[in-house]
Formats: sequence, C-alpha cells, structure tokens
Amino acid sequence: MTLPTPGFEFDPTTTALVVTDPQNDFLHPDGVAWGVVGENVTENGTVDNLESLFRTAKENDYPVFVSPHYYYPTDHGWKFEGALEKLMHDIHMFDRKGPLDLEGFTGSGADWLDRLKPYVEHEETVVTSPHKVFGPETNDLVLQLRKRGVDKVLLAGMSANLCVESHLRELLEQGFEVAVAQDATAAAKVPGYDGFAAAKTNFRMLASEVFSTDQAVERMLG
Repeated sequence: MTLPTPGFEFDPTTTALVVTDPQNDFLHPDGVAWGVVGENVTENGTVDNLESLFRTAKENDYPVFVSPHYYYPTDHGWKFEGALEKLMHDIHMFDRKGPLDLEGFTGSGADWLDRLKPYVEHEETVVTSPHKVFGPETNDLVLQLRKRGVDKVLLAGMSANLCVESHLRELLEQGFEVAVAQDATAAAKVPGYDGFAAAKTNFRMLASEVFSTDQAVERMLG
C-alpha cells in the first residue's frame, strides 16, 4: 500500500511559516550541539534553506512565527529529565541568565544565528515564549497562530526529530493543517542513531505534505 499525499495549498492570509530554534547552539559551528548536528546541518544546507524560507515568506506577506528554546537557572532545578533534556542541561544549551535578563545573550548559544537575525528580529515576526522540552504545549505558539487567523503551517527549523516533530504532532492535534520543509531541518547523528532518518519517516506519515525548500518556495510564490 502506498501512503497518500493529502496535499497542502499555500495562502498568505491563512498559512504561516513556523521555525523552531533558529539559534546558535544548533546552527553555528561554535554551538554546543554542533558536534552531533553539524554533519546533518551541512548535508541538508539547513541554514541556506531556512534563510530562503524566511526571505520568501517576508517578501510575499506570509506571517512568520519563531518558537525558541531557552533555559533559565530555575530550569536546572528539575528533578527528572529525558535523555536529550539531560544532555541539553549538561552542556548548558540555550542557557540564559533569566527571563528578563539579556546579560550575555548577544552572540551566545541561545541567540539567533546572525544570518537569520534580520528575519527573526523583523518587526512583524512573532517570537513566542520559549518551549521548554520539545513541543509547543509549554509556550503560546498555538494562541498566537489562532489570534491571527492562521490554520495552516509550514514547519521548519531544529531539530528534526525533536522540536520540529513535536511541534508537528501538537499542531496536528490542535487542528492545524501542517506541511514540513524537511531540508530546512536537521538532527543529531550519534553512533547507532540517526535522528534525521527517524524524522523523515514520521514527517511523511504525519504531515499533509513534505516539501524540499525549493518546492516550498515555488508553491509559496504561486
């Protein structure tokens, strides 16, 4: 049996670009996670592809939302963690001084990748409150989308099998129509495990459609 492709139509009045974690710790060679994600980021051309999606969305009046990942000192007091949560806390990934404290933020691992800052810091980009594990259940992304009349989402960002896939699953459960630009994502590769391969399988089984960035851009342009 062949999996169906339900399809996904772009409409800037109801379709948004949502990007998870476009931050240095994932996307910069000096980021603390680069040792496990860098190979796949490079293979996929993830940074180029994210920039292409951001640029196309801005130039064609698609709303843009960014769902970031931050940890504050109080988050390090959690009493239990999953495997990747523990790793992120151990390597101080996405650490900030506090929710209202930007001391040391600029250029840190929690900061936006410089190439993407013009789009993330654009006055019309909606940057949500941070998600704390992987999905948007712990932030205000769904509220922000609903309040702007968005019911369709093109999803991209980091990392593919964690935050992107978790956002995909929750947005589907919340009644959104979701597509994924899979080469504008990437994931960790560690001995015995390939996060991107896992994500590709689940993207195909869950999303309305899975695009390359070039395909998504072509469809956004109409």
